[in-house]
Amino acid sequence: MKKIEAIIKPFKLDDVREALSEIGITGMTVVEVKGFGRQKGHTELYRGAEYVVDFLPKVKMEIVISEDQVERCVEAISSAARTGKIGDGKIFVTPVERVIRIRTGEEDIDAI
Repeated sequence: MKKIEAIIKPFKLDDVREALSEIGITGMTVVEVKGFGRQKGHTELYRGAEYVVDFLPKVKMEIVISEDQVERCVEAISSAARTGKIGDGKIFVTPVERVIRIRTGEEDIDAI
């Protein structure tokens, strides 16, 4: 099993969710986060004063899937989240050792 974590632009969330649904991935956790990478924030004007916004709003998606779904999942997220501009985000793929469904006690693939 693998865990896919994707940091994307908030307005791309619906596109990514639809792309994942089309390949049969329906379960995910989504959290609103703030951060920056190479884009390093931007400058805004508020009541005549200029200030730097260091942390930009992003969405973090977490999905646990079987290993045979990883490449299709990564491709679906990449193509749906891509705008071609700086700040499109990142995808992290990490191993998952064990999953337990609390309600039934099912484990691993059965628990996903």
